[in-house]
Amino acid sequence: MSKYSRLNRLLDLLAERGALDVDDAARELDVSPATIRRDLDTLASQQLLTRTHGGAVPNATAYDLPLRYKSAKHAPEKQRIGKAAAELVTPGAIVASNGGTTTTEVARHIATSSALQTSGSHVTFVTNALNIANELTVRPHLKVVVTGGVARTQSYELIGPLATPILERLSLDVVFLGVNGIDAESGACAHHEGEASINTLMVARAKQVVVVADGSKLGHSAFARICPIDDVDVLVTDANAPSDAVSRIEQAGVRVIKV
Repeated sequence: MSKYSRLNRLLDLLAERGALDVDDAARELDVSPATIRRDLDTLASQQLLTRTHGGAVPNATAYDLPLRYKSAKHAPEKQRIGKAAAELVTPGAIVASNGGTTTTEVARHIATSSALQTSGSHVTFVTNALNIANELTVRPHLKVVVTGGVARTQSYELIGPLATPILERLSLDVVFLGVNGIDAESGACAHHEGEASINTLMVARAKQVVVVADGSKLGHSAFARICPIDDVDVLVTDANAPSDAVSRIEQAGVRVIKV
């Protein structure tokens, strides 16, 4: 297991259990206690956990991890979701997305789509995610529009009142939403109220709302609601998504694409 994978796994275990013991983590990850201590020290230096004698406990950021530590989780599923979602985009469309690992995959597939590159019609891509804008800016077939706002270190998203004036003046054909949870009762949700507020405005400006979420997000809610399920037109998820959650979302009138 690579160091990157170990760090992700340690953060997952910490979130699940509320505390980590060095010896227990070493046995579970099949590495030496010294390796686990170094890994925990690395995460503590980035303020992702608090070291204790013999282990670690969470701190305030452990439950809202920076994007770079989420990218390996469910990676194959997110890549398939991104490809399927990108196929919904037509030449000349005005597209928007928020930040997150799954919407990043959508953006990458839009950027590399041969059909869009050869169409002769530019796709306009609106985003509040700095990492997505950075990747897309070099693509000549894409016109990239970035909202204003204050950047969140966890997600690279721009939020706050400086982000709203741009979105209020735009009309969008489709918005791709990454979410922290979605179910038929709560709708689409995010952990952070500032992100949810910008996402809600994107939904209001779009003709079509497409939620992109791996199966672990289905059947769950989060602190701040982005929109009710009635506002969601399409959900793109993976083939292993829980069938009961999928059925309830379909019964609410959402088209579900499983890949």
